[in-house]
Amino acid sequence: MKREDIRNIAIIAHVDHGKTTLVDELLKQSGVFRANQEVAERVMDSGDIERERGITILSKNTAVTYNGVKINIIDTPGHADFGGEVERVLKMVNGVVLVVDAFEGSMPQTKFVLRKALDLNLPVIVCVNKIDRPEARPTEVVDEVLELFMDLDASDEQLDCPFLFASAKAGYAMRNLDDEPKDMTPLFETILDYIPAPEGDPEAGTQVLISTIDYNEYVGRIGIGKVDNGTIRVNQDMVMVNHHDPDKFKKVKISKLYEFDGLNKVDVTEATVGSIVAISGIADIHIGDTLCSPENPVAIPFQKISEPTISMDFLVNDSPLAGKEGKYITSRHLRDRLFRELNTDVSLRVEETDSTERFKVSGRGELHLSVLIENMRREGYEFAVSKAEVLYHTDEKGKKLEPMERAYIDVDDEYAGNVIQKLGERKGELINMHSNGTGSTRLEFLIPARGLIGYRGEFMTDTKGTGVLNTIFENYGPYKGDIQYRKQGSLIAFEAGEAITYGLFNAQERGTLFIGPGEKVYAGMVIGQNGKAEDIELNVCKTKKLTNTRSSSADEALKLTPPRVLSLEQCLEFIDTDELLEITPKTLRIRKKILDPTLRKRAGFKKA
Repeated sequence: MKREDIRNIAIIAHVDHGKTTLVDELLKQSGVFRANQEVAERVMDSGDIERERGITILSKNTAVTYNGVKINIIDTPGHADFGGEVERVLKMVNGVVLVVDAFEGSMPQTKFVLRKALDLNLPVIVCVNKIDRPEARPTEVVDEVLELFMDLDASDEQLDCPFLFASAKAGYAMRNLDDEPKDMTPLFETILDYIPAPEGDPEAGTQVLISTIDYNEYVGRIGIGKVDNGTIRVNQDMVMVNHHDPDKFKKVKISKLYEFDGLNKVDVTEATVGSIVAISGIADIHIGDTLCSPENPVAIPFQKISEPTISMDFLVNDSPLAGKEGKYITSRHLRDRLFRELNTDVSLRVEETDSTERFKVSGRGELHLSVLIENMRREGYEFAVSKAEVLYHTDEKGKKLEPMERAYIDVDDEYAGNVIQKLGERKGELINMHSNGTGSTRLEFLIPARGLIGYRGEFMTDTKGTGVLNTIFENYGPYKGDIQYRKQGSLIAFEAGEAITYGLFNAQERGTLFIGPGEKVYAGMVIGQNGKAEDIELNVCKTKKLTNTRSSSADEALKLTPPRVLSLEQCLEFIDTDELLEITPKTLRIRKKILDPTLRKRAGFKKA
C-alpha cells in the first residue's frame, strides 16, 4: 500500500548553504504560523549554541501540509563533525532536497551527504539556493552538481533529477532562471510529484525503526522513527530488537505516541505505514532498535554509525581554585552528565578509566567535543579537559594507522603560499590546487587529523579572517611521523595570589598575556604565551617596593597592553600535551598538569 497523503523528506547540504532558512520558509508558506505571529529567524535551530553560531547541531523534525498532503521534513546538520546525525535520519525518509549555494557550489560536505543519499537509492531534488547573491553563478553550479553525481556513480534515474532555483531568504523558488519569482509553490509541487509516497503493508506485523532519540527531563527518552509496516497503537505490547545486537529481545509497552505538526508534537492514539512518530515511555530505547509485534520480531537493518576519530580526557577539577564557581563539581556529577549525553548523541563514546576522576570522551572532531564542553559549562559544571588526541588503529601487520582528513581550503591568492607551508609542516600533502580566476585559490590537502588540531585559529590569522577551511574524514592511513604543535612556550605563574599591574607590566615584555590585573592566579597556571620556545615562570603578584627617595619619573602610570582573551575553541587549540584547560561556568584557565615546579622539571627530564 502507498500512503499518497504523506511525503517524508530530509533537507541535506554543506554547512551554511541555507537549509534551516529554507525550512523556515516552507513552514511560513504552508500556514503553520498565524499571519501576525512573530517568528524568530532559523526557527528550527532551537539550541542556544545553534542560534549563536548559526549552525545546526541536532537534526530536527517538523511537518507541513500542502494541498492535503502531509510533508514530514527533517532539517539536518551540515558540519562534518555532526555527520552521524545525517547518516541515520536518511533511513526515515523517501527522498532528499539537496541545497547548494549558488556561489560556493559543490563543497566537501555536499559530497558526503549526497553519497549517503545515493547509497540508500533515495531520489534527489537539487535546490540551487541564494541565486539573489550578487556573485551567484547558478548555471555553472548546476554543471558542478551533475559532475558530482557522476563522480559518485549515480544511476541514470538519479542523474535525471529536477533542479530548482531559489532564494530561501526572499522566500521563492523557480523551475527556470527566467521565471518570475513568486513563492515556494514550485518546490512544494516538485516534492509531491517527484518524491515517492511511503509504502508498506498495513496488515503485516508492526515494524518501527528508531532513527533519532530526543530527551526530555519529564518523560525521559523519546524514540523517533518511521512506521515501516503495520499499525502502532497506544498501550500496544511490542518487543524491541536490534539488527547489530541479535541477543537483544525486550518486551515493552507503548505508553504515549506523537506525530509532528509544524513545530509541535501532537498526541495520537495510532499511526500507520509511512507516518513519522515519536514514542515515549521506553526507558532504554536506542538508535537502531526496531519495535515489532511479538508475533513477528524482525529487526530492520541499520548502518553502523561512523566511529569517532578524536578523544579528550574529562577530569574532576583539582586546581587550588576548584569548586568556587561551579554547581556540579564531583566525579559522580561528571560521570552522570557524560553518560546522559549518550542518550542523544550516537557519535560520542564515553569510557571509564583506571581513575574514578577521569573519563575518556571520543567524538567526531574538535567542534563536536567543544559543543559538549560549552553545553556542560552553561549548565553549571566545573571540570578540566586535556588536549585533543587522535585515536590510532593498527593493521594486520601491527603497523600504526591514523585518521586522515581531506581538507578543502579557499583563500585569496596572496595567502596561498603561507597556508601551503604551514600545512606542509603539519604533514599535509597538497593533492590539488586551482585558481578560480577571481583572485582566490582552492587548495585540496590530505592531512592527518592531528595535523589539524589547533590549526583553525592560526589559519584565520594567516588569512586575515577571509579563508574558508572545510574538512571531511577520508580513511585510516599509515602514521606520518611526529608533528610539533606549538613553537612557543607558556608563561607560568610562580605563586598564588592576585595579579598586580606592576607584576604584569614586567611580565608583558616576555610575551602575550592572557590575564589582566585583579585576576586570581595560582602556581602552575598559564598566564600567557612566551615569545620563545621554552616555558618561563613569572611572579605576576609582585608589588613595587616602597623607597624613601623618589625620582621624578618613578611614579609614572604603568601602561599595560590589553590581554588576549581566549575563547573556548582558542583555549582548546592552545593547550599542549602537558597542560589542562580548567573550565568553570564563569572562567577558562589554562594550567600545567603538574602544578609543582620541581615535580614538573623532574617529569620533563624523565620524558627527555
